[in-house]
Formats: sequence, C-alpha cells, structure tokens
Amino acid sequence: MAEKTFSSTITVTDANLACTMGSGSLKVLATPAVVALMENAAAQLAQSELKSSELTTVGTMISIEHISPTPLGAEVTAKATLKSSDGRMFNFDVEAYDKKGLIAKGTHTRVSVKSEKFQLKADCKFDD
Repeated sequence: MAEKTFSSTITVTDANLACTMGSGSLKVLATPAVVALMENAAAQLAQSELKSSELTTVGTMISIEHISPTPLGAEVTAKATLKSSDGRMFNFDVEAYDKKGLIAKGTHTRVSVKSEKFQLKADCKFDD
C-alpha cells in the first residue's frame, strides 16, 4: 500500500508572525502558525479517508519540535503522512519546510466525529 500524504503551503505574512500572534516578540513564523498549517494538511488528508459526508475530524493531540526560524515573506509547506488509522482515529507524522529545509516535525492525532452532533455539543456547552 502506498503511503498517503497531503501538503499545505502558505506564504508567511504579518498575521503569521510570532510578534503578531503573541507567541513571541520576533518577526518570524510563529509556532502556532506552523501547528495550524500542519493540522490543515492532516485534516484534509483525513477528510479524504472518511466514508460519509456527515463526518469530519477534530485534532486531539499534536506534538511538534519547531527547529528553525522562517522570516516574513517566505513560503512554508507542511506535509502530513498518514501512519495509521482504524477508520475513527488517524495518526500522522507531520513536517514543515521552507526553501532552506526542515523547520518543524512531529506527530498529530485526529478523530472522526459526526459534524452536526459535535457542533451542537459545543454550541450548547454553557447552556443552563
């Protein structure tokens, strides 16, 4: 069986910077932005594996090492590789690169949920 992967790419803008996102004081790609890009790649790959349009996936765990800074204006690509799935739980290896090489790596887990039921649960969370 061929390994399944999906990639997502962004260009680093002011909105993605650590100083803008509040995760640091420098004008470099923020770790939360790297995480979001990795989650996006994994979510799209997981969605393609679901058997019903009534389902989606939600992130339940992510662990990354952000190992190299990326400046404003650079292009960054995150790649998610599906390592295992039982149809409900999806486990990924995730990596992110800029033109100089690897900038972050880690693992991510997503679980499938019924979209409407999950949204309703969230919307009603604080109802008394």
